[in-house]
Amino acid sequence: MSAAQILVPLLGLFVFLVFSGIADGRSHKKGVTYDGRSLIINGNRELLFSGSVHYPRMPPEMWWDIINKAKDGGLNVIQTYVFWSLHEPVQGQYNFEGNCNLTKFIKTIGDNGMYATLRVGPFIEAEWNYGGLPFWLRDIPNITFRSDNLPFKYHMKKFTKKIIQMMKDEKLFASQGGPIILSQIENEYAETEITYKELGTRYVQWAGTMAVGLHTGVPWIMCKQKDAPDPIINTCNGRNCGDTFSGTNKPNKPVLWTQNWTSQFGIYGDPPSHRRAEDIAYSIARFFSKNGTLANYYMYYGGTNYGRSGSSFVTARYYDEAPIDEYGLLREPKWGHLRDLHSALKKCEKALLWGTPSVENLGEYMEAHIYEDIKSKTCAAFLSNNNSRIPAIVNFRGAKYYLPQHSISILADCKTVAYNTQTIVAQHSSRNYQKSEIGNKDLNWEMSHEHIPTLDNSSIKSVNPLGHWSVTKETTDYLWYTTRIELDRAALPFRKNLLPVIQISSLGHLLHAFVNGEYIGSGHGNNIKKSFVFEKPIILKPGTNHISLLGATVGLPDHGIYLERRYAGVLTVAIEGLNIGTIDVSDNGWGNKIGLDGEKLEVFTQSGSHRVNWTKPTGKGGPLTWYKAYFDCPEGNEPLAINLATMSKGMVWINGKSIGRYWVSYLTPLGNPSQEVYHIPRAFLNPTDNLLVIFEEIEGYIDGVQILTVNRNTICSYITENYLDNVHTAADDAKRSATLSCPDSKRILNVEFASYGNPFGTCGNYFLGNCSSPVSKKFVEKQCLGKSRCDVPFDKKIFDRDGDLCPNIPKYLAIQAVCGEKK
Repeated sequence: MSAAQILVPLLGLFVFLVFSGIADGRSHKKGVTYDGRSLIINGNRELLFSGSVHYPRMPPEMWWDIINKAKDGGLNVIQTYVFWSLHEPVQGQYNFEGNCNLTKFIKTIGDNGMYATLRVGPFIEAEWNYGGLPFWLRDIPNITFRSDNLPFKYHMKKFTKKIIQMMKDEKLFASQGGPIILSQIENEYAETEITYKELGTRYVQWAGTMAVGLHTGVPWIMCKQKDAPDPIINTCNGRNCGDTFSGTNKPNKPVLWTQNWTSQFGIYGDPPSHRRAEDIAYSIARFFSKNGTLANYYMYYGGTNYGRSGSSFVTARYYDEAPIDEYGLLREPKWGHLRDLHSALKKCEKALLWGTPSVENLGEYMEAHIYEDIKSKTCAAFLSNNNSRIPAIVNFRGAKYYLPQHSISILADCKTVAYNTQTIVAQHSSRNYQKSEIGNKDLNWEMSHEHIPTLDNSSIKSVNPLGHWSVTKETTDYLWYTTRIELDRAALPFRKNLLPVIQISSLGHLLHAFVNGEYIGSGHGNNIKKSFVFEKPIILKPGTNHISLLGATVGLPDHGIYLERRYAGVLTVAIEGLNIGTIDVSDNGWGNKIGLDGEKLEVFTQSGSHRVNWTKPTGKGGPLTWYKAYFDCPEGNEPLAINLATMSKGMVWINGKSIGRYWVSYLTPLGNPSQEVYHIPRAFLNPTDNLLVIFEEIEGYIDGVQILTVNRNTICSYITENYLDNVHTAADDAKRSATLSCPDSKRILNVEFASYGNPFGTCGNYFLGNCSSPVSKKFVEKQCLGKSRCDVPFDKKIFDRDGDLCPNIPKYLAIQAVCGEKK
């Protein structure tokens, strides 16, 4: 055989190997495997930055924009739960349309070039009614949720198989070339397992074996489940998994973080929850410094609990403090600071995934986590100051590094500081609400009162008050309890200043009381203690007296044991202060009426709104009042909201679609509503004549309701100088400028504040310190006005040419500007 005959086949083999990825050390095998270092996706290791985004908490029209913004923020994975109760609201009747279109959502993730994690559950918690379990499941005979119980396992497996088969049919698993790289079975089961003992242990083993047997070609995970059966990966949920996670239950499994809470979901009656961007960044850097390779933000975009989907006492607004706020706007600096973190970690990717890890003590509370591969000359280091109060200067490999308190500096080459978790160079923003001219023009309200039923027109009769959910079957928040009592004149107090008192004990969540058709008051529990006692003086008359109680729930529970046995509703009713003593009317004979007349007539729809009589409202409307008005779609393309600060409690519909429960009369300990502004998706609107319907349970001043536009046109920058000689900081020369960038290609119309010196405050509320360069505002205006993006050099030669401004103290540069469209 000649040399040519030998070389040609060898050359062909080499070309095949190169294009197949084998010659350069890569494999294009489809699917996901893992080892103790990381997931291996289609033959390659990757660092994975993930964010939770839930498809039913926004209209489909928002999906692409939210996912694209997540990608721009440096994420490469979107995580979502699967909402069983949404997809099978009635046993055997499925819904995968509109914002329930799960496969379309997964495809949208893939079309954006991102991976997906599918948390099938099917129990998910998620601050969703019943933790995602459909209510009809409660009525299955002999069922015990989430245990080694044949009825529950039958229905759970049936739904899980259906979802997995749908994904397979659409080729959405990575093993088929799709975006799904992980699936989750069950959710945070460990505490429930302890209570159920052997039934719990057997169940979790069964669930894992069942899931693996579905053969998806990608790994399964269980969060917070130390006894997750092989080959399922047990993962961490929490705020600081870099320090709190005890590790996987087998050394061949990678360290994954499925929930890093970016704030806290809202609860009616609770003050707002915040988590600083610096603290989130520290937790993520800490996790990756200690062998973590996938971290997920819960939530990255929270969205809205539309309709009645939110669990007990949870606000309509869900995780608004996430990097993308409820309206789909970037929450700065959280979004930008985490984007910069992901960029710095990507620079470390080769070292983190292939280098040899080591730890070096740099002093008390100080340490360096190092990943180094001598052969490839790759090295990354994480210099940590774990002291929450005191900054420090550390020596590392012959150089000095300044570490702010509770911070980590990332050295992508083991030399240069690429990022520090405590040092924000991303811009800040402030959210603004503005009254819409078009939306509020000719907003003419009409009202209609709900009928107060009596025992005679209540369809369900019983001796005692019945359980709320056992009667309503979770088809409505509302259940009427009615009874009547006969009293002669001698039974009533003779003195006018003495009145009988009605005492009602209820196991949640809320009730409105009426005596002889007159409203006497409302009472409610709270998220911790749903039960409450309502007491109020009442006026009774000789003869027949009607007692009508409207019980209301604010969502179903979403976690805990024996969910199928939970109870809500009126327990006992007594009347005190009568001349004949206290009478207990709990077994007096009661009637129930399910829901409201307005619900059954669907007065919140265009056709249903004509089924009742409407009148003009005057002043504050009374309890149980329906309001309607029409409005045109507001100007521009900014997100929209409705301000309900002058109302009390109820629900809002736009063109027949509920935007959620509101409850502005329930104040936090700070004296403010938990939420008074509610998101209106533009996708719900027509160009003109949009039907707005509000059901008010207590009372409200309807003329105070306003349609708003929402923006983050106020942008800011706040940076400090490097005043330490010969010490490395995150403030490299390349970062020595304030960068401002307007959203949506708008331009900077006004510089509201600019100060080089010692300004203080936050974006939207900056103040001058005791010294400020007189040229600050003029120079910033020269650099920025009329531009969509500008850089302002942090240069002492510009702002402090003579060097006599506030000597011997650190200098800051604070800028606040307003973006908009040029007119």
